[in-house]
Amino acid sequence: MTGRLDADDFAEIDAAAAPADTMLAAADRGESVGRQPVHTVYVPADRVAAAPDGWLAPTWGAAARAAIDAHAPTALALAGATGMAPDVVEAVWSRLLDKIATEPIEDLRVDLEDGYGTRPDDVEDRDASESARALVAATAAGVAPPYLGFRIKSMEPATRRRGLRSLDIALDELCRGESDLPTGFVVTLPKVSAVAQVGAMAVACTRLEDRHGLAAGRLRFEVQVETPRSVLGSDGTATVARIVHAGDRRVCGLHFGTYDYSAALGIAGPYQALDHAAADHAKAVMQVAAAGTDVRLSDGSTNVLPVGDRQSVHAAWRLHARLVRRSLERGFYQGWDLHPAQLPTRYLATYAFFRAGIESVLERLQAYVDGAAGGTLDEPATARALAGFVLRGLDCGAVTEAELGLAATDLQRLASAQ
Repeated sequence: MTGRLDADDFAEIDAAAAPADTMLAAADRGESVGRQPVHTVYVPADRVAAAPDGWLAPTWGAAARAAIDAHAPTALALAGATGMAPDVVEAVWSRLLDKIATEPIEDLRVDLEDGYGTRPDDVEDRDASESARALVAATAAGVAPPYLGFRIKSMEPATRRRGLRSLDIALDELCRGESDLPTGFVVTLPKVSAVAQVGAMAVACTRLEDRHGLAAGRLRFEVQVETPRSVLGSDGTATVARIVHAGDRRVCGLHFGTYDYSAALGIAGPYQALDHAAADHAKAVMQVAAAGTDVRLSDGSTNVLPVGDRQSVHAAWRLHARLVRRSLERGFYQGWDLHPAQLPTRYLATYAFFRAGIESVLERLQAYVDGAAGGTLDEPATARALAGFVLRGLDCGAVTEAELGLAATDLQRLASAQ
């Protein structure tokens, strides 16, 4: 049986679909593979430069542990402080303390923008250079975070040259005597309001690679979505969807800027928050724009810091733990942290999220592999998502291969299967 459509019919159909085929092929970037950090820690450049021997991450780890010792020295106390179930906290308590001691920061961003401010050129030149030198020292000593980079000033006319000059100076230190940048190096580009700014940043990256002897395409950057026009253009188009595919494939992430975005919409200060409806709308558009690409998403920060007396610290911890969990449930697996005392609740909420229901996820994966019938009929796309969920738990330390009974290589195969 051959059907009634002939070669001419198929040729006509193919011709009609050709424009879509071409467009989709050009836009196909493939989904990201490998580890994604659970957070990005923003620290002003002068503070990075001043860290003892460049060892900023251990300093943050020690401060995070001091906060635990002072305000919730046991698993039961931390459960009471955060409002989480005691058995949940107890299950992750030892690995939480170990994480803070061994890898407190997964992704560090040396900040030369809002957290740093505007300073005389000679001061910013010095801080850009010395903070980069601190990263080199930390990398050589084996205490640098696995992911790191710089947030420069925006590509707006008033700050463009200053931001690129700082990046140029930092690269000079990072590449001195080396053939490449540290693994996991990325640049953060803030306050993008037009696709052309992304294109201009790509041109700058090409020039910087040439000047510093870097391989073509080595410099990649995240775009901070913190202006209304980066979400919806004046012509009604979803600007962020165009941003994802701009920049000569150098755009690797979309990071939401909670407070700049909220303020630009006229939302009053007390109501500017990660869980505001306006923030959820922007992040939903980001999520759709980045779906099926190698561009990763990050939620923003909360400016309620766990400092002061015990009551204030506990209140900030409850808020932070709730917001971290909320982001994870909505598919944002990364966020921003601004203070060492946020690390306990970042990892507590993250570990609890990945460990919750892990048994049922593994059962569904095993049933999918075996082709067995069960209470849930999973399709290949769902199996990929389930495997990706488990891999994220492995990457951050929430679970181990020994606990899972599955090898990471098997999970990676499932996560990447088409």
